[in-house]
Amino acid sequence: MFGVGLPEMAVIAFVAVLVFGPDKLPEFARQAGQMVRKARGFANAARDELRSELGPEYADLELRDLDPRTIVRKHIAEAMEEADREEALPRRRGLRPLEDGELPPYDADAT
Repeated sequence: MFGVGLPEMAVIAFVAVLVFGPDKLPEFARQAGQMVRKARGFANAARDELRSELGPEYADLELRDLDPRTIVRKHIAEAMEEADREEALPRRRGLRPLEDGELPPYDADAT
């Protein structure tokens, strides 16, 4: 969750017990849980409203799809895959790219 592992959570819990005390900690935990639920509800409502406004062709839209970093990574990955496919294509046919200054093969019978 948020890149926080079990050891980090244990340290956070220990510091929270020291700062707030064991008497107030359950109330703060309950309030934090309520805030997380409200934030999740707002995000889900925004996603559902966006889906309904955009129409059925965007029914599988997720909010993380709108993250610019995700969009850039997706397009870079697609471009790299396309470059790999194009690079592998001549090898499958037994062709190789021409060197600088090299003339392409010429077949007088074919012309």
